[in-house]
Order: sequence, then structure tokens, then C-alpha cells
Amino acid sequence: MKPAANESDRTLYAVTPPRQPSVGIAASTQRFPVHRIYCVGRNYADHAIEMGSDPEREPPFFFSKPADAVAAPGAELPYPPMTSNYHYEAELVVAIGQPAFRIAAEQALDVVYGYAVGLDMTRRDLQAAAKKAGQPWDMSKGFDLSAPCSDVHPVSQIGHPERGRIQLRVNGALRQDADIGSMIWSVPELIARLSEYVQLQPGDLIFTGTPAGVGPVLAGDAIDVSIARIDTLHVKIV
Repeated sequence: MKPAANESDRTLYAVTPPRQPSVGIAASTQRFPVHRIYCVGRNYADHAIEMGSDPEREPPFFFSKPADAVAAPGAELPYPPMTSNYHYEAELVVAIGQPAFRIAAEQALDVVYGYAVGLDMTRRDLQAAAKKAGQPWDMSKGFDLSAPCSDVHPVSQIGHPERGRIQLRVNGALRQDADIGSMIWSVPELIARLSEYVQLQPGDLIFTGTPAGVGPVLAGDAIDVSIARIDTLHVKIV
């Protein structure tokens, strides 16, 4: 959901400016404005193996999605064009609430506003072609509605989950089943490393990687992602 542009925006800009992307906040009428979306690749050893990569603890790498790629809980996601291999990836999402630049891992949790459940939707065939050609992943990862996200649950309500079962079901059938405690790089380590590259800002979302079991979905499929003690996210492919 995006608040409408106000009248002063219409007189200031030559074209109508985009609305502010946002996600809900649990038990609140306020919303969390989305500034940027960062994603982490291969952060579970079992997923690295299934994707044909080395599961050793190599430095994390990051890619981005546009802020307006977010989709609300219950969203209907149109099957995207230019792909015949549309994949789900269940992920823990970290919502940043304070600026952070070159922050130490020991202080990194201080800048976290809350946590959510997310999906990194992927055009897998385009990603495979880009990998083979040594090209960017943008069109395989950063397309419209490629980042469904549940409401953000503030740290003040749930603390900092270090463990918890993460599960994904397609039409009720279990496809992914792991624990967020199995991430190769922990949340504070990811924040610290990412803040070496960019100055994190309030409104940034970090999708922290997916466990093994990724696979394709088709129009008509229903996806449910849950992380214990956080939330359940439901979307449908149409």
C-alpha cells in the first residue's frame, strides 16, 4: 500500500511522483516506509548445495530489488512475463530503523526496528542465463511484486529471534522446512557487512536468504510462508 502523492508534489514535479512504498506494522495503524530492499545470496548451506555452490562460509554477497517490489500479505501475484520457471524463496526479513554505516556486529541489532516474513520471488531461468553470461541479476530478481512481505513485528514486541522454524507450503504441501538459526551469516553479521558497502537508512529491508527446497509455482498456486514467533505470509499466483 502506498500513500497518495499530495498536491504540492504535483506542482513541484514535472510528472506525477511515485507513491511511497510501505508495509504494515503489526498491531498498529502506522506503516513502515520502504526505502531500499537488499537481499542476501546463499546464506543457508543446504540451499547453496542445491544451487550447485560451495557451502563453505564465504563472505556474504548482496543484490537489490526496487522498493516498490513489495507486495502485501494476501496479494495476488500475476505470473510474470519473460519466464517459464517462476520460483519461491522463503526468507526472514530485517527492517532497519536507524542509520548505520560501518557498524560493528556487536552493535548492529541496535538499528533493527523489527522483523517480518518475506518471499524473494525469482525468474529462475533468467537468473541461470545471467549467471552463465556473467550478467547482472536485475531482471531475474527485481521485477514487479517480487518481494512479498508480511507486517513488520517491532523488536519491542518480539525481541530479536535467533532461532525459529521457517516453513513454506505450496497448496498445503511442505516445500521448505528449516530453522533461521541455520543461516551461515547471522543478522548482526549481515548488517555489519552490508553497512561496509552502504549507509543503511531507516526503511531499508534486508531479506536474509532462503533454505533448501526452492522450486517453481504456477498460476493458481497458493503460497504460505511462516516463521515461528513472527508471522505467516500468504500470497496467490494468478
